[in-house]
Amino acid sequence: MANYDLIYFALLPLLVAMLVVSVVHPTLVKIARRKHIVDTPNARKLNKVPVPMLGGVGVLCGILFAMGVVGCYGFQQSVSVMVVIALVVMLYTGVGDDILDFRPRWKFALQAFVVMLLIVPIGVSIDGLGGLWGLYYLPRWLSVILTLVAGVGIINAINLIDGVDGLCGMYVMMASLFFGLTFLVVGDMAYAVVAFATFGALIPFVLHNMYGTKYKMFLGDGGSLVLGFLSALFALRVVQIGEQMQNVGLYAFAFAVLSVPVCDTLRVMTTRMAHGTSPFKPDKRHLHHIFIALGMSHSATAFAMVMIGVIVVAAWAFVGMSGADGEVQIYATLVIALLLTWGVYYMLDYAIKRDMAWVTSMRCMLRRYSMRRTVMVKHLVKVLNDKT
Repeated sequence: MANYDLIYFALLPLLVAMLVVSVVHPTLVKIARRKHIVDTPNARKLNKVPVPMLGGVGVLCGILFAMGVVGCYGFQQSVSVMVVIALVVMLYTGVGDDILDFRPRWKFALQAFVVMLLIVPIGVSIDGLGGLWGLYYLPRWLSVILTLVAGVGIINAINLIDGVDGLCGMYVMMASLFFGLTFLVVGDMAYAVVAFATFGALIPFVLHNMYGTKYKMFLGDGGSLVLGFLSALFALRVVQIGEQMQNVGLYAFAFAVLSVPVCDTLRVMTTRMAHGTSPFKPDKRHLHHIFIALGMSHSATAFAMVMIGVIVVAAWAFVGMSGADGEVQIYATLVIALLLTWGVYYMLDYAIKRDMAWVTSMRCMLRRYSMRRTVMVKHLVKVLNDKT
């Protein structure tokens, strides 16, 4: 990987996207307040006051503008215009749901539609398993079904972690960085541009989302669905590269990067069904809810969940470097991810319900840390809120 590649396909889209979002974000906050496109507090939500929720519009503007700038400088993108169409469809689906409260079946239909855009015009699909369990190539019908399930599942997993300030944005930043570096290494520059543009676009949004007051804004369903689609696109492309290279380890890597939202969503949905309720009925059973119940701040919760994801990726890398084959990497990554998501949730839930002594001590420690953290970020908060 040459220095030119790093500058042109990584730093340039990152900086352009970051600059665009920094410029449009305050304007979108004013529009959202004027049009009353805000997230109203209720018993399930963690925000205490109405918050504008057009953050996804700004993030998408940054990503698209960065892609356009790189293209204008002569980069012949292999990523089809269908990706842009899919992103716009996801944005309008989410914003429409924020305003009109769509029924779940319509949202799923539109999510399936955008994943089909990946499969047919673009050709990003799970066509084989690279020799995993003795399977190399899948029948077309099975490939389409598997890609649809994986794509729609990832979109919803990312959408469902958007319940704490900074969490969804920070997690997708981490995922975009890992996927973007992978694309650079294998020479898939078109996807590298999109990944680093996503990373850059999220930097100013996350700062305002976590530490802003005057210009604080949520992603809204529009933003979380856009980020979910991008996460699905990156993960499916990495799996496709793994299949082409017959490197099953990349399958495990793609799962490791998105393991926290995917495993958490599977646990929440199975728990809901076990209790006789709809798997899509909102509640407070997510991993981020248990961290909040422990006394962690929103920022600490977001950092903790991102770090869990990083630990799973590091564990995958350790297993891979130890010489384990792809199949062992998948099993090991799955076990570690379940221990760090399902295991942590049930351990904390058990301790909190029984009001164990260490929980009280942990809450006191977290309160002290939160006070010090507030002092540390005071200047950042001032800068964000003084911005005009």
